Amino acid sequence: MRKNNQKGFTLVLSLVLLLVMSLMGGALIVIASGDHQSNNTSDQYQQTFYVAEHALIEAEKSLINRMIGPWTEINSIAAAPVGATPTETTAHNNYIDQLRAVAINGLARNTDARDNPRNLVTPTETTCFKSFRNLERETLVTEHKINQNFGSLIVPILTRFDDVGLTKAEADKEIEYLKRFRYEFFSINVGSSTFKGAGASLKKTSTNAQRQGTSYRIYGCGYLMPSGADLDENDDPEILIPLETLVVLSS
Repeated sequence: MRKNNQKGFTLVLSLVLLLVMSLMGGALIVIASGDHQSNNTSDQYQQTFYVAEHALIEAEKSLINRMIGPWTEINSIAAAPVGATPTETTAHNNYIDQLRAVAINGLARNTDARDNPRNLVTPTETTCFKSFRNLERETLVTEHKINQNFGSLIVPILTRFDDVGLTKAEADKEIEYLKRFRYEFFSINVGSSTFKGAGASLKKTSTNAQRQGTSYRIYGCGYLMPSGADLDENDDPEILIPLETLVVLSS
């Protein structure tokens, strides 16, 4: 009788230990899965932040491009206007010849088209624009670029998948993932400002000379769209990160 009781207790104890170990194993799986999901979310936030920083860079490049002259196809520049004097026609033709001499693949900076960006554009009230609570809805901007696809910038690299150590299937999957990242930016001319140094950027302080410039407040957003979102869709992103900065460009 005593031996039978011991055998029965051993069986019950084994079942209890098996149940405890199963519960512990399940708990570890749940914890590991949660940590993995947390790491993925953290990575997505970090990548979206980088995309938002890129939006600020693109905004500053756009401003500088307008101020020093946009890249233009030389063949698209119109001839001297009707009624121009021979001197004006000659000067215009000489200008075209100068552009051809420095052109890169038929493109050159059209310095005659330079301008100082002003607040003349009514912005689109996107999710990004509305995220900046300090802006009035009637605010005018110099330009507003929306739903710019970050993935399209990386596609030329990933199409050469052998060079980056990926298979074609891996590269295609990465391209689809990167296309979920979008950015937009807009800028506001906030008035004249003085700064030190030469060059187009406030960061250059090589001299003590005071120069006149124009201040621009730049707003940019990076956002991650849900999986399967259309390329022309930019509402209701999964992650939205807004950034802003102030730059002073030489006049």
